[in-house]
Parts: sequence; structure tokens; C-alpha cells
Amino acid sequence: MLTRRAVLLGVAAAAATPRIAKAQNVVRVGMVMPLTGTLADAGKQVVAGARLYMDRHGDSAAGTRIELTVRDDASSFDVGKRLIQEAIVDGKVNIIAGGTTGDLFAGAPIITEAKVPTVIMLSSTSAAIDKSRYFVRTSCTLAQSSVIIADWAMKNGIKRVVTLTSDFAPGHEAEATFKGRYVAAGGEIAEAIRAPLQNPDFAPFLQRARDANPQAVFVFVPSVQAGTFARQYVERGLDKAGIRLIGPGEITDDELLPSMADVMLGTITAHFYSAAHPSSVNASFVDAYRKQTGKRANFMAVSGYDGMHLIYEALKKTGGDASGDALVPAMKGMAWESPRGPMSIDPATGEVIHNIYMRKVEKVNGDLQNVEFATFDAVKDTRTAGH
Repeated sequence: MLTRRAVLLGVAAAAATPRIAKAQNVVRVGMVMPLTGTLADAGKQVVAGARLYMDRHGDSAAGTRIELTVRDDASSFDVGKRLIQEAIVDGKVNIIAGGTTGDLFAGAPIITEAKVPTVIMLSSTSAAIDKSRYFVRTSCTLAQSSVIIADWAMKNGIKRVVTLTSDFAPGHEAEATFKGRYVAAGGEIAEAIRAPLQNPDFAPFLQRARDANPQAVFVFVPSVQAGTFARQYVERGLDKAGIRLIGPGEITDDELLPSMADVMLGTITAHFYSAAHPSSVNASFVDAYRKQTGKRANFMAVSGYDGMHLIYEALKKTGGDASGDALVPAMKGMAWESPRGPMSIDPATGEVIHNIYMRKVEKVNGDLQNVEFATFDAVKDTRTAGH
């Protein structure tokens, strides 16, 4: 086991090594993602989106070749921290493409010490962005969606809700943000239920939710568990009891939605992306993603795709300089038209700013789709805006 002193000495040595990509004519992007374990599907989707961007735009920017290396954190932040350290110290990566909240929290001191720009492409925990001045985000924060769905619930007469969330940092954030907004507007939380992240059996928690007799259940579980949740929601008869299903968009993940039962029809979610988003940019992205993977694009895929876009365009601004003190300022304030719609990077915080769409699951040409019916423009994270 390496001592903390040895780790910091190694990181300090890595930080002292010149990382000006233009001199090397190559930028190394180290992507640490869950490819096995609980969050494996999410990690694979982010990687697929990143690779699709490179396939469509080539492997160079500003005359600099971009190399992408992917490592599996096995859905473990201990493994993720080690891989981030190895990528910086041994792999001499110029940029980290960040994965889970646990990885980012654990790896932030190493990243900051080495001054390595890091693009968050998976984590949706608001606090992650504060852990290092070298962090920027192209995924989302759960707070952005949770406050929007809380407002919608109150405006549509839903005054008694059970929250059911996964028991880890993103779930805690979704629960707290929804509850704060909803209760302040006069809503009642009948019960707040947390389910274990690892190998969850939602059935007993859904029974508790049904017994509380709410008008709706606000749900956040990782998108990779949405199919299991939907099946058990039906088995416990919540649909027949007239209890509505609402929440951030993970519960109606676009990749899994076609295989879910029609019981998902009418589910209301707030989210930053839908494969059915009506734009030519998105239609082209969805088509290219399906041709490459055989699957429907989802929000994880577009987060990886936009993450690579941000890296490419920032390198163009810096002339290939991938050092943290050059690249991160180039990324902040950048704006573009994404498959999700217009998006930008907050110039002050590095946080993502994008539209949040109200969506309803409907059948379109025989397939279940998240159909957008309202748009909240340029939503910031709740720490820096009124949303």
C-alpha cells in the first residue's frame, strides 16, 4: 500500500512534468468509468457517446492528436481513486474524463495537486463540482431536475407524495432538493424511503409507499435499475391504485424504455435530454448512435458526447495547450448546440447550464418515448440560481 506521502510525492512529480500537449503533439484523455458492477451500463453509455464523438469528428483538434484510454473502476470509488492516480502519475494523462461521484470525491485532491483538467461526464451530484477548481461538468445535477418536478407536482394538484430514492449521494440530493422545494410550496411528504444501492429489491419499499396512500411517488434510482423498478411497481399494484410516478429522468431511461411495460405510459419526468427531442442535431446523433451501438441514445451517452465536444473545442481555443490552468478557463463560458438542445458551461463555477424538459411517456409509432411538453430554459444548479 502506498503511503499518503508517497502518493503526494508521485503526484507532485507528475504535476512538475510538462503537460503542454502542443509540444508533445498528443493529448491523453484518461476516462475512468464503471464498466462492471452496479453502475456498469451507465459507464458504458458514457464511453459509447465519447467514442461516437471521436468517430464523427476525427482524433485530432488544433493539430493535436487525441488519445482516449478507458479504465474500469468496477463501480468502486476505492478502485476509481487508484485509477485516477495511476492515470496521472504513470499514464501522464493530460485530461481526466470523470465518472462516479465517489471517484470524483476521492480523486479530487490528486487532480488538484497535479492541475489536471477534469470533465465530469457521469456524476449528477451537485457538490462534486466544488471539490476541485479543475472540474467542469457536461452531465447534469439532480437538483436541476428535482426542483422542476416539485414545482410541476404542486401546480398540478399533487399535494401528498412519498419519496423513494437510492441510498447514496445522488439519491440523497434528489430527495433533499425535491423535499425542500415541495414542502416550501405547501406539499406533504407522507414518507421518505431509501433503498440500498447494491442489489436492490424494491418490492418491500414500494409496498410501504403504497400503504402511505400518496397521490404520487417521487422516484430516483440509477437508470440501470429502472427496468427492475418498473416491473416491481406493477407487481405491487401501485399503477392500479392510481398512484402516479414522477421524478428525474433516470426512471424512464431512453435505452431501457422500449423494453418496459405500457404501465410506464403517462409517467411524468423532468430531465435535460430525451431521444425524442425534436431537433436536427439530435436526430443525427440518435441515428449515428443506433448505427454504432444498436441501441437508443440516452442521457448518459449524450453526456459523454458533449464532454468530448467540450474538450475538442477548448483545445482549439488554447492552441492545443491541455494544461489545467489554460484548458479549464477555455472551457468555462463555452456554449453550443447539443443533441440535448442549447447548453453552456457556467463561467463562474464550471457547472453545466442547459434546458430542463418536462416529459411524458407516450407511445409514438408503437414505441414508448419521453415526449417533451414544456421547457425550462437555461437552468442553472440550485446553488447559483433561483430554480
